[in-house]
Amino acid sequence: MAAVPVFEEYEPPADCPCTGCSRQRRETALRPAVRLGGHPAAHGPRRALVLLGAAGVALTAGPGAGGATALAHPAGPAGPSGPQARAADGDDTPQGGTGPLHGRPHAGPSGQAAEPALRPATRAEIINRAKRWVAAKVPYSMEKYWTDGYRQDCSGFVSMAWNLAGNEWTGSLDRFGTRLDRSDLQPGDILLFHNPADPNRGSHVTLFGGWTDYTHTSYTAYEQAKPHARRQATPMAYWNNSSRYVAYRYKGLTGGTGTPGAPGGPGTSAAYPGAGSFGPGANNAHVTRLGRMLTERGAGRFYRSGPGPRWTDADRRATQAFQRAQGWTGREADGLPGPHTWRLLVTGQGRDVPAAPGSGAPGTVAAPPFPGAGHFRPGAVNAHVERLGRQLVKRGFGAHYRSGPGPRWTEADRRNVEAFQRAQGWRGAAANGYPGPDTWRRLFR
Repeated sequence: MAAVPVFEEYEPPADCPCTGCSRQRRETALRPAVRLGGHPAAHGPRRALVLLGAAGVALTAGPGAGGATALAHPAGPAGPSGPQARAADGDDTPQGGTGPLHGRPHAGPSGQAAEPALRPATRAEIINRAKRWVAAKVPYSMEKYWTDGYRQDCSGFVSMAWNLAGNEWTGSLDRFGTRLDRSDLQPGDILLFHNPADPNRGSHVTLFGGWTDYTHTSYTAYEQAKPHARRQATPMAYWNNSSRYVAYRYKGLTGGTGTPGAPGGPGTSAAYPGAGSFGPGANNAHVTRLGRMLTERGAGRFYRSGPGPRWTDADRRATQAFQRAQGWTGREADGLPGPHTWRLLVTGQGRDVPAAPGSGAPGTVAAPPFPGAGHFRPGAVNAHVERLGRQLVKRGFGAHYRSGPGPRWTEADRRNVEAFQRAQGWRGAAANGYPGPDTWRRLFR
């Protein structure tokens, strides 16, 4: 009895050289992109009808089919660089095949690369958009588009979170961002790895959601990966190809928030507002923020009222005191904040302003300097842990102690610190229970 031919739908691999597959890829590439008015479904998978049972037999459609031709192609998974490539445990993050998935060149009228259009976005808006995909568990796909029109792969996810006008890919996202050091990462920034030799092998991008602890060795990543959008603690910078990831900040960022509870508070940005925002005659929100950060760093004694939005000599003297605390002299300590002064204040780095000689009441002791994060970790035993615990009890945050506090770091210490941090209105990585310089200052001030 003759074998009965079996028909099944088959999706041609991206690297198939046959005439039928090449024609389909060419037709797909010529269809308008979604951002240019095309329909997402037009860029979905193209499937060829294949007759199995007679390997290598070409099928020619009749006139009723419009004269289209398709060649039989052996069924099976794509090669290692094809769109179906994947590794164990979902670590593989292929960018996909050729054609529209890799985007169109951004060329201006002169043929030169045009500057990409930027839509304003705050950090909060970026993270909230990412959270919506995570909550919906949007399935990973390099070919499908979600209801908002963005492609359901890693770069489509970032295109969505950054509110870009179209679906970019790992080879073009860098044009929308400013490169920065990993130590400067803030929520809403990205970590990008593009493999130009073969974008299908390992190229990936994640959205930075904040550090998971004081060591800065892992972070909360929002990403589109198999099987669906997710949020999870991830080692810096990623599970594989870690050293090749580059940090970028969206160029269209406006007035976003940094890590909750970081110096500067909610609704602020780490970017230096410019020298024109400070000095005689200045009256703006940046002056207020500067004064508040200086007060947190020990310069509150220079203010009789405020801080406020109008620049005063109190702002100049407080800024100068902070600059001199860093060991700066001359023009570096002129009382006008420059980019370096601003960065230290915003990130909580540098030395605090020392207390004025004889300023303490009889029997009082100035707040001790922060001894370093390394003193507060599992297994640590030192006098700083006990000092921390006693101050927590004094401030009313010792509820988790059953005995002590003592010099050995315990879970009770961590939970009490966390309670204190949350009482400051901090959340996420800023309220992880491990004291940093800002926690220490607020606890002892």
